[in-house]
Amino acid sequence: QVQLVESGGGLVQAGGSLRLSCSASGRTFSSYAMGWFRQAPGKEREFVSSIYWSTGAAYYADSVKGRFTISKNGAKNTVSLQMDSLKPEDTAIYYCAAIANPRAFSIRIGANYDYWGQGTQVTVSS
Repeated sequence: QVQLVESGGGLVQAGGSLRLSCSASGRTFSSYAMGWFRQAPGKEREFVSSIYWSTGAAYYADSVKGRFTISKNGAKNTVSLQMDSLKPEDTAIYYCAAIANPRAFSIRIGANYDYWGQGTQVTVSS
Protein backbone atom coordinates (compact mmCIF):
# COMPACT_ATOMS: atom_id res chain seq x y z
CA GLN A 1 0.00 0.00 0.00
CA VAL A 2 1.53 3.26 -1.14
CA GLN A 3 1.57 6.08 1.36
CA LEU A 4 2.69 9.66 0.90
CA VAL A 5 2.78 11.71 4.08
CA GLU A 6 3.52 15.44 4.03
CA SER A 7 4.85 17.45 6.92
CA GLY A 8 6.35 20.86 7.58
CA GLY A 9 3.50 23.22 6.82
CA GLY A 10 2.63 26.13 9.05
CA LEU A 11 2.23 29.87 9.40
CA VAL A 12 5.03 32.19 8.31
CA GLN A 13 5.38 35.89 7.57
CA ALA A 14 5.95 37.13 4.05
CA GLY A 15 9.61 36.85 3.14
CA GLY A 16 10.08 33.87 5.42
CA SER A 17 10.87 30.23 4.68
CA LEU A 18 9.35 26.82 5.20
CA ARG A 19 10.52 23.33 4.32
CA LEU A 20 7.97 20.70 3.37
CA SER A 21 8.78 17.01 3.42
CA CYS A 22 7.05 14.05 1.83
CA SER A 23 7.74 10.58 3.17
CA ALA A 24 7.01 7.86 0.62
CA SER A 25 6.46 4.18 1.39
CA GLY A 26 4.85 1.05 0.03
CA ARG A 27 6.82 0.48 -3.16
CA THR A 28 10.01 1.26 -5.02
CA PHE A 29 9.83 4.71 -6.57
CA SER A 30 12.88 4.56 -8.81
CA SER A 31 10.77 4.79 -12.00
CA TYR A 32 8.58 7.56 -10.61
CA ALA A 33 8.65 11.31 -10.43
CA MET A 34 7.52 13.05 -7.29
CA GLY A 35 5.58 16.27 -7.49
CA TRP A 36 4.26 19.06 -5.33
CA PHE A 37 0.95 20.69 -6.10
CA ARG A 38 -1.02 23.31 -4.22
CA GLN A 39 -4.60 24.44 -3.97
CA ALA A 40 -5.70 27.76 -2.57
CA PRO A 41 -9.29 28.41 -1.43
CA GLY A 42 -11.56 28.95 -4.42
CA LYS A 43 -8.82 28.11 -6.90
CA GLU A 44 -7.89 25.09 -8.93
CA ARG A 45 -5.04 22.82 -7.96
CA GLU A 46 -1.81 23.93 -9.59
CA PHE A 47 1.58 22.42 -10.28
CA VAL A 48 4.44 23.67 -8.12
CA SER A 49 7.44 21.44 -8.74
CA SER A 50 8.51 17.91 -9.56
CA ILE A 51 11.65 15.80 -9.51
CA TYR A 52 12.56 12.60 -11.31
CA TRP A 53 13.51 10.00 -8.72
CA SER A 54 16.07 8.35 -11.00
CA THR A 55 17.90 11.38 -12.40
CA GLY A 56 17.07 14.18 -10.01
CA ALA A 57 15.91 16.39 -12.88
CA ALA A 58 13.71 19.10 -11.41
CA TYR A 59 10.97 21.28 -12.82
CA TYR A 60 9.23 24.34 -11.42
CA ALA A 61 6.21 26.48 -12.06
CA ASP A 62 7.18 29.97 -13.20
CA SER A 63 5.53 31.43 -10.09
CA VAL A 64 7.98 29.68 -7.75
CA LYS A 65 11.12 29.43 -9.87
CA GLY A 66 14.08 30.92 -8.04
CA ARG A 67 12.30 30.80 -4.68
CA PHE A 68 11.48 27.09 -4.21
CA THR A 69 13.89 24.16 -4.41
CA ILE A 70 12.87 20.52 -4.66
CA SER A 71 15.20 17.73 -3.56
CA LYS A 72 15.14 14.02 -2.80
CA ASN A 73 16.77 11.69 -0.34
CA GLY A 74 16.87 8.16 -1.67
CA ALA A 75 18.11 6.64 1.56
CA LYS A 76 15.14 8.03 3.47
CA ASN A 77 12.63 7.86 0.61
CA THR A 78 11.72 11.48 1.13
CA VAL A 79 11.20 14.46 -1.13
CA SER A 80 11.51 17.98 0.21
CA LEU A 81 10.39 21.39 -0.97
CA GLN A 82 12.41 24.29 0.40
CA MET A 83 10.31 27.43 0.10
CA ASP A 84 12.06 30.77 0.49
CA SER A 85 10.94 34.36 0.01
CA LEU A 86 7.38 33.30 0.64
CA LYS A 87 4.55 35.52 -0.49
CA PRO A 88 0.93 35.71 0.69
CA GLU A 89 -0.11 34.26 -2.67
CA ASP A 90 1.78 31.06 -1.78
CA THR A 91 -0.88 30.35 0.83
CA ALA A 92 -2.48 27.02 0.00
CA ILE A 93 -2.72 23.37 0.91
CA TYR A 94 0.35 21.67 -0.50
CA TYR A 95 0.11 18.11 -1.73
CA CYS A 96 2.82 15.57 -2.49
CA ALA A 97 2.14 13.19 -5.37
CA ALA A 98 3.83 10.40 -7.32
CA ILE A 99 3.61 9.60 -11.02
CA ALA A 100 4.76 6.35 -12.63
CA ASN A 101 6.78 6.46 -15.86
CA PRO A 102 6.79 10.26 -16.02
CA ARG A 103 7.21 12.24 -19.20
CA ALA A 104 7.99 15.92 -19.62
CA PHE A 105 4.50 16.59 -20.95
CA SER A 106 2.76 14.77 -18.10
CA ILE A 107 4.45 15.80 -14.91
CA ARG A 108 2.79 19.22 -14.70
CA ILE A 109 -0.74 17.80 -14.81
CA GLY A 110 -2.19 16.58 -11.54
CA ALA A 111 -4.62 14.17 -13.17
CA ASN A 112 -1.66 12.10 -14.40
CA TYR A 113 -0.41 11.35 -10.91
CA ASP A 114 -1.06 7.96 -9.36
CA TYR A 115 -0.72 8.61 -5.65
CA TRP A 116 -1.40 11.60 -3.42
CA GLY A 117 -0.74 12.63 0.14
CA GLN A 118 -3.28 14.19 2.44
CA GLY A 119 -1.86 17.70 2.15
CA THR A 120 -0.31 20.20 4.53
CA GLN A 121 -1.43 23.78 5.07
CA VAL A 122 0.93 26.65 4.31
CA THR A 123 -0.19 30.12 5.34
CA VAL A 124 1.86 33.22 4.55
CA SER A 125 0.81 36.39 6.33
CA SER A 126 1.47 39.85 4.92
